Amino acid sequence: MQFKTPLRYPGGKGKFAPFVKALFEVNNLTGDYLEPYAGGAAVALDLLFNGYSQNIHINDYDIAVFNFWKSITENTEFFLKLLIDTPITIDEWHKQKHILSNPQDFSQLEHGFATFFLNRTNRSGILKGGVIGGKNQDGNYKLDVRFHKDNLSKRIEKIGKYSNKIKVYNYDALELLNKVDSLLPKDSLIYLDPPYYVKGQGLYRNFYIHENHVQIRQALDKIQTKWIVSYDNCQEIKDIYKGYRQDDYDLNYSAYFKMKGSEVMIYCDSINPVNIIGKQVELEL
Repeated sequence: MQFKTPLRYPGGKGKFAPFVKALFEVNNLTGDYLEPYAGGAAVALDLLFNGYSQNIHINDYDIAVFNFWKSITENTEFFLKLLIDTPITIDEWHKQKHILSNPQDFSQLEHGFATFFLNRTNRSGILKGGVIGGKNQDGNYKLDVRFHKDNLSKRIEKIGKYSNKIKVYNYDALELLNKVDSLLPKDSLIYLDPPYYVKGQGLYRNFYIHENHVQIRQALDKIQTKWIVSYDNCQEIKDIYKGYRQDDYDLNYSAYFKMKGSEVMIYCDSINPVNIIGKQVELEL
């Protein structure tokens, strides 16, 4: 797989791109593509680079993730300079961790870069997680193992070239869904990948309680734009989305250690679904 996003993300859905492309083709979608919980936005970038969507809309309520995307799309050159000039050391990790925790004291560019630095040097890209190799750097891998500057620079340079087709927002997902029909052109698609229902608190800086998940379902009931939602496969989610088509699939991923889980894809009534190939998806962090 050729990675397109500069971010590593817990549960990142980059390998769903062929599935979403098939949805575009089967449903004759020619408009835009929006992710209310963008994270690494791997699917969005794949659709944009390959001409499936006219524009992509990247939204993340986490100010750290928002500042990263704003920085690489609006200050690409300065971001790249920081990437090249910043040493990948444990002292620098502590410095960047301080910046990440105190956004009010730093510029958007500095905070966005700190997000990127911690994402590439923390285990599985989890911003609230620990550094690869431990603070004493006595683990099997060191903090720079996922920080290949040449490769990451190329990814960010390419994103910068498409910046006029990338819209970045910092809305609460529910607020965004309430205005989405006026925001997107006809024949667009929304892909929601909300925080996991069961383990979201351990993975994300912003996580949901049961009522938040219910509110998202209620908002989706009201919109006209086509949408799909992926979730961890649990009975609570199946009950919340009762009445909509639901397809189960297996998920292999790594967050600290290799594990296998089950997820569910949910479709709005107006979309023609496609099969998730093999009903199994391999995710790489």
